[in-house]
Amino acid sequence: MKITNKLIGALIIGMVGMTSCADVPQTEIDAATAAIETAKVAGAEVYVTEQYNALNDSMAVAMASLEEQKSKFFKKYTKTVEKLNNVTAMANEVSASTEATKEAVKAEILASMEEVQTLVAQGRQLITEAPKGKEGTTALEAIKTELDVVEASITESNTMFQNGELKPSLAKVKVAKEKASTINTELTEVISKYKAAPRRK
Repeated sequence: MKITNKLIGALIIGMVGMTSCADVPQTEIDAATAAIETAKVAGAEVYVTEQYNALNDSMAVAMASLEEQKSKFFKKYTKTVEKLNNVTAMANEVSASTEATKEAVKAEILASMEEVQTLVAQGRQLITEAPKGKEGTTALEAIKTELDVVEASITESNTMFQNGELKPSLAKVKVAKEKASTINTELTEVISKYKAAPRRK
């Protein structure tokens, strides 16, 4: 009986030792942390903000699970490992989504730049067709200056684009496009009214 009790006691001690000393899943923690950092460096925080925030929330849940198990005498990290692996997979998806979004933004910037350049060229052509006169000449000179400013904005936007500052570049080119469109609309209306006005014989 004593031998049996000793054997059972030894088994219990062994089981307790194995369970209570379960290793912290450091490999999975490192993998998840590295994957999140990769997404951040790619620009996820800027280009896919909601996904990036959700990713960090998932990591927080995984780490809370880790701390919960660490506080227990009988530690079991199976669920924590599962959560960490999910975070790693999610981070990889966020990185891919970030790159796709950046490519879409780049395409929009380039297309918008071409549109603005076309609008500026059209604006300069409309200026040659607009009525001159004393007041008209002064107004047209002001419009020429505005078109020069639009062109300068495109140059600045392109510099930002080349430096990887995609969001600011897109914002600037959108403003330039709106300004150029407004100028052309106003010039077209003036020319139309001028042509429709009765002439003195």
